[in-house]
Amino acid sequence: MAVTTPAAPPLPEELTTLLRRMRLPYLRTTAPEVLATARAQRWDPAETLRVLLAEEVRGRDEATRQQRRRTAGLPAGKTFASWREADSSIPPATQHALATLEWLTRAENLAITGPSGTGKTHLAEALAHAAIDTGRRVAWFTLESLTATLGKAAADGSTTRAITKITRADLIVVDDIGMLPAGQAAAEALYRLIDAAYERRSVAVTSNIHPSGFDTIMPKTLATATVDRLLHHAHIVITEGTSHRLAEATAGKGVVPLT
Repeated sequence: MAVTTPAAPPLPEELTTLLRRMRLPYLRTTAPEVLATARAQRWDPAETLRVLLAEEVRGRDEATRQQRRRTAGLPAGKTFASWREADSSIPPATQHALATLEWLTRAENLAITGPSGTGKTHLAEALAHAAIDTGRRVAWFTLESLTATLGKAAADGSTTRAITKITRADLIVVDDIGMLPAGQAAAEALYRLIDAAYERRSVAVTSNIHPSGFDTIMPKTLATATVDRLLHHAHIVITEGTSHRLAEATAGKGVVPLT
């Protein structure tokens, strides 16, 4: 027969009201259980206060992380929990070094280049989630969404304000450069971002084209100036092999079989 633990008694209404006014929602939620435990185990009052405040801090930190994930616009929820290190062509030592995020503290950039389906976006998003988990801000774009964002800002004369907002992030990701041809507007948008972030914020790009070949998909002058700033303080990671997505699909792992 299962033994049920009796629920902790609720807080007095006056105390609940005070905690609401002081805007301590996580402390208020956990207080009944913490106070019941404190009474049962005869905690020192200072320890009880410490545990209650720690719960408030924990709750606020988690809420901040969730908000930053929503604001970042990350695409698919891919983290290092689903990253298969052994399946990647990137040397394990390089993977581990990137995962420390020390390069972010030095405002260094990252260029991940290689064939489609070789884990470029997954790695970039996993790094972005890890950055948020350590209290950093992230902004995620494709080249098309970056172009649209800055194009909209240009229409009402707020380009500088838009760039300033983007570069408040500690890590700015521009995903899948080179999948489509980039015209003048896209090239200008990428240049503006890289120039504004230069030596101040980390920019990570993923592309099926090595950055040295960006002049094949965008105007040469802008491509040269962009790549010059992007690669000056950058780690270049090259992925190889066939598409993981295609391999899974071929092996029948892409979907649940129909019955």
